[in-house]
Amino acid sequence: MPPATPRALPQPSAQVTAAEISRIAGVTRATVSNWRRRHDDFPAPAGGNDSSPLYDLVEVRAWLAARGHAAATNALEELRTTLRVHPRGSVAVAKLLPLVLTAARRTPDELTALADLPDAGLVTHADGSAAQLADTVPGPEAVPFSPEDTAVLRALALCVRDEGGEAALGVLAERELEDTAASGTYVTPGPLADLVARLVPGRPASVLDPACGSGSLLAAASRRGAGELYGQDSVPVQAGRSAVGLMLAAPDAKVTVRIGDSLRADTFGQLTVDAVLCNPPYGDRDWGHDELAYDPRWAYGVPPRAESELAWVQHALAHLEPGGHAVMILPPATASRASGRRVRMDLVRGGAVRAVVALPPGAAAPFHVGLQIWVLQRPEPAGPERRSVLFVDTAEASVAGRPGDDRSSGVRSTGRRGGGPNSGSPRTGRTMLDWSVLSETALTRWEAFAEAPDEFADEPGTARAVPVVDLLDDVVDLSPARHVRVSRTDVEPAELAREADEARRRLIARTDSLGEAARSADWRAAPGPSPREWRTATAADLARGGALALLRTAPETRESGRPSVSALPVLTGGDIARGTGPTGDPAGLRTESAPVVAVGDVVVRAVAGGGGAMARVADQADEGALLGPQVHLFRPDPSRLDAWFLAGFLGAEENIAAASTGSTTVHVSPGRLRVPLLPLEEQRRYGEAFRRVNELRAQARHAAELAEEAAGLLAGGLTGGGLVPPPGADGPSAVGAPGSASDASA
Repeated sequence: MPPATPRALPQPSAQVTAAEISRIAGVTRATVSNWRRRHDDFPAPAGGNDSSPLYDLVEVRAWLAARGHAAATNALEELRTTLRVHPRGSVAVAKLLPLVLTAARRTPDELTALADLPDAGLVTHADGSAAQLADTVPGPEAVPFSPEDTAVLRALALCVRDEGGEAALGVLAERELEDTAASGTYVTPGPLADLVARLVPGRPASVLDPACGSGSLLAAASRRGAGELYGQDSVPVQAGRSAVGLMLAAPDAKVTVRIGDSLRADTFGQLTVDAVLCNPPYGDRDWGHDELAYDPRWAYGVPPRAESELAWVQHALAHLEPGGHAVMILPPATASRASGRRVRMDLVRGGAVRAVVALPPGAAAPFHVGLQIWVLQRPEPAGPERRSVLFVDTAEASVAGRPGDDRSSGVRSTGRRGGGPNSGSPRTGRTMLDWSVLSETALTRWEAFAEAPDEFADEPGTARAVPVVDLLDDVVDLSPARHVRVSRTDVEPAELAREADEARRRLIARTDSLGEAARSADWRAAPGPSPREWRTATAADLARGGALALLRTAPETRESGRPSVSALPVLTGGDIARGTGPTGDPAGLRTESAPVVAVGDVVVRAVAGGGGAMARVADQADEGALLGPQVHLFRPDPSRLDAWFLAGFLGAEENIAAASTGSTTVHVSPGRLRVPLLPLEEQRRYGEAFRRVNELRAQARHAAELAEEAAGLLAGGLTGGGLVPPPGADGPSAVGAPGSASDASA
């Protein structure tokens, strides 16, 4: 009797969030919420917690298939889902990366035929394709594919056929990064990558990125004609992704990408190139300070432990040909931290720093920080003396719309925020980054300065060439805002007077609008001798009855894995209090558990106190933002609840106090907030009243901001000598009056 065949142990199924279910089924998140509430046979949570449940993916797919929803899945989502259900460890994503390149070189018909191969034939073909590129795409040692890998191989072929190689690469990298401890793996936005590449004078033939990530900077260099592309990254999947992506984008270029930490283990040794482009990791204290103390790359001084960015700067300079340029994206603290003063001093004194360009918040991750671009040049023996450094501030020039511009309802001021890695116009609250203006502002000033540094005409507020000798002080601060800011002495008196008059006119117009908002309704007393009494229900009761959905982003925990990288801005509690658009940073936020804000949602701060509004109705400026971790979202059924009515009562001071717990930090329990039970028509009357109150508050805030702006302009003009007191300003403080300064001096 033959021995019994051992049974394979069942592999645990992957678990998915409600957001992932919506992508699999091709529906909105609200639809998934309705399924969960209305269908008793919807799969029960298999993990997670009450605010962010997780569901067994096999059960979910079976449930969707039984209702005809599985057909909505596209090839991209099918690949993502197949990777989720595939047993971990049986196929490494890094093994699949070379197959994207070979698949992208095939016709759609060939890919269809490939997906139709029997399991054995598909595995044989995959092994052969991977072996062909073993020396080209960095990754782990070749491990043969197995029959259990065929579902992923078929999904990959069909994804490349339908969505393209770049899309497939993104899904593979996303899956691998979920399962590793890698952090800081952000994509440099396309418009920023193009700007960085264009800041290199001429057309460099060879370009290196020592922290290449997904390869976006090298791809931008290839679009400008670079034929030799070198990259290195410490995250294996990023290096492999970069190599494949570059070979897809620049098939005629020589592409060499390697795995490793460029500071500790530089795999390019003595290589020198025409240009270095880099967006290095920030704030890394474990970059090798002790072991690299005597490294020959530190020609401008040993970088302090807290200055890893200055180590990357000198690494880039060490790989340049004499006269070659390095363009680097760096955090603003690199320009001013006290610990880096000596290295900055030697960089400036040695002529290595040519320009520093300040970017507005939202240009790249971390989106809440205004990053900077440093343009460096390796000095040439007996080359020209570098007597000045160019500073450019693009913050104001690049924003389509000014802070304080009104919404259609005249409500909120701008809170600048950034957009996504591949967005041409990242969001800045209610405004957008205008990349064409931003790039032109930086490029035209840099090109003029590079051509004739000694003849550069300063533009107060935008660009200024500062003599090196003026930078070598006790702080060596290279922050553009410090050097380009407008002094009132830089402005002609007539122009200053015109600006002051315009500021006064805007203030007068705003105060008129404020008065109109205050007079916009006839507020009457409630009938009877006492206030109206309400019959109320809690928000939890309304949610159970289907009148609203109560949503919140799950808090980050050690067990919840690596945060996702997101292109979306985040709406925070501070945004609600200040009346700004979304300004939060998606870094650290588990975006798959974060609801996406829609027009008509009511958002309520989760922590009370600190002043400002507690609730508001989301409008077009908030639409598409992720919900921050300290914000509750109430999504009303418009056939049963008016949004402004709901916001007005949810944000009421007494309601917040009754539903809050804590003493030092007061947390709002959203389900305990109470709402009056009124007919929809009456709700709408109250809602319109609350909307007017909100507009009154907004107009008052705008008027205060404009008053401060006008006062600052007038005071600065007077002290700077550009303005003189108006006729008739001869009160007790006038010159010569008793007790005046002239009397004291006498």
